[in-house]
Amino acid sequence: MKVIAVVGMPGSGKGEFSAIAQDMGIPVVVMGDVIREEVKTRGLAPTDESMGIVARALREKHGMAAIAHICIPVINRQQAGVVLVDGVRGDAEVTMLSETFPDFSLVSIETPLITRFARLSERGRSDDLIHISELIARDERECSFGLGKAMELASVRIENTGTRMEFRDKVREYLTGMKAKT
Repeated sequence: MKVIAVVGMPGSGKGEFSAIAQDMGIPVVVMGDVIREEVKTRGLAPTDESMGIVARALREKHGMAAIAHICIPVINRQQAGVVLVDGVRGDAEVTMLSETFPDFSLVSIETPLITRFARLSERGRSDDLIHISELIARDERECSFGLGKAMELASVRIENTGTRMEFRDKVREYLTGMKAKT
């Protein structure tokens, strides 16, 4: 099984990347869903603040690769030649995934701050942000988990600075190439 993980700052296009993969028949394991489920289990409101509290608590209790560790059995259950992991947040997660899955690739989605903020403002999720200062704080929190280091480890970089269609075309081209290699 080839495992492709996608990494990027909040609002960079990871969800769009995952939607394209799903449309192409590639199973997607969303790391953020693990955190959202834990927020729900704890009876917390599904806000960005709650997501941050739970993400930090899981990592403090189980180490910086905690979310990847929880996702590995889910990845292994997929019956496919290629599986996409959406939302790697740190270099410890990259290390765990690359050690667990010999055929592993990491893709970084590169998108400027102001573009990400505009997209997040329109998304309509409960953990979305209202002020750019909230996005800057979220970026800092994510980087404290090793997100910047994880992005540096990526062997593939896809810029998401143009239209949605341009980005979708880039992603489809990359994923088509990965599927052909399996």
